[in-house]
Amino acid sequence: MKTGTELIADERVRQISVEKWSAGHDDEHDENQLALAAACYALPPDVRCWGEPLKRFANFLNALWPWDSKWWKPTPNDRVRELTKAGALIAAEIDRLQRGSNAEVRNAPSGNKP
Repeated sequence: MKTGTELIADERVRQISVEKWSAGHDDEHDENQLALAAACYALPPDVRCWGEPLKRFANFLNALWPWDSKWWKPTPNDRVRELTKAGALIAAEIDRLQRGSNAEVRNAPSGNKP
């Protein structure tokens, strides 16, 4: 059985090799979209279901999901898979931040935000 770290690493490789989400593509998501998507997958399913039953999904997507609804691909019967997706998206966001334009924000003294 693979560890969580191994599952996340495998999912990140799949995102890159199968989905073709390259570093350049990830760098276009510079408004925290990768982190928001990760948060959505990390939320327990019962928390994602706010509101009346018929409006739950729409309310959730409108509030948090950063992309078109066609990209929302939950696996409600496989919590490990959802957390694996979340972890891989967090890894992508960390890589994006380390690559680029936010280096000055990461390295700025606290209280001195640009």
